[in-house]
Amino acid sequence: MAKSSFVYVTFIKTTPEQLWTALTEPEFTQKYWFGVRHESDWKPGSPWKMVFKDGRVGDRGEIVEIDRPRRMVIKWRNEFRPELKAEGFSRCVFELEQMGEAVKLTVSHSIEQDQSKFIEAVSGGWPLLLSNLKSLLETGAVMLVDKP
Repeated sequence: MAKSSFVYVTFIKTTPEQLWTALTEPEFTQKYWFGVRHESDWKPGSPWKMVFKDGRVGDRGEIVEIDRPRRMVIKWRNEFRPELKAEGFSRCVFELEQMGEAVKLTVSHSIEQDQSKFIEAVSGGWPLLLSNLKSLLETGAVMLVDKP
């Protein structure tokens, strides 16, 4: 089976620890993820989920790998759109690398599905979310308050 993937790289003026906190603390994720909280205890084998403001679970999965504050791998499946859920689990990798006063953040999202609708969906979402994250860490405010 062919594989679909999306990779996004950005540079954020912050520290690896601050960026790690922004990626893993539920109170922080909801600031740039349009109110969505990421919940886990961030240990290999632990469950992970994204929870909407109204309490519905949007996506869920499992923490595959953690190397704080350098690398995190999540087994990830959409739960609220049947056509995306049917594609099964994807793999999302976060890699953080210190580059002077900035951190290079690489997010790689892939699935063992040719022409994946899930990857098509996240390829539109990641740029918005990561731009919001970059703005929040560098200026204290998000770029977008509501999803366009």
